[in-house]
Amino acid sequence: MDNHVLVISAILSLLPVSELRGAIPYAAANGIPPLFAYLYCVAFNSLVGPVFYIFISTLHKVFVRFSWYNRFFDHFISKARNRIKDKVERYGYIGIMLFVAVPLPITGAYTGTMGAWILGMQKRKTIPAVIAGVLIAGLIVTIISYFGLETFSFLTKKVNF
Repeated sequence: MDNHVLVISAILSLLPVSELRGAIPYAAANGIPPLFAYLYCVAFNSLVGPVFYIFISTLHKVFVRFSWYNRFFDHFISKARNRIKDKVERYGYIGIMLFVAVPLPITGAYTGTMGAWILGMQKRKTIPAVIAGVLIAGLIVTIISYFGLETFSFLTKKVNF
């Protein structure tokens, strides 16, 4: 395996914009075997929950003194709150897991962790919920990346015109 591909895959797994949606397809496009790509990228993306939770609960106190940070943070919080509040209130930690598990833009470990923190959910229950969501999202993205959307055709109904 090419070390360059592994480093890029790890970085993509850790970036809030790409997470698994970028890392696993990149690994697939560069010849990384499916099981290894899944385990490798999910391992890195699973770090996001605990690390980001520590950041927002401790380092936030340091950065809050800067106006540029406050503007960014307030904007990010209001967006995240609006997107996940209903799901979290209805489903609790299962809602966090399901939110993280859906591999779409603006869902993932960062937003799920941030939402749980904003809503005052417990860290010791949030982190396992986020990691469970990452495991599910990784499975979905791996299947789609390596085997295509047709793998999920059993979920759709064919309509003849």
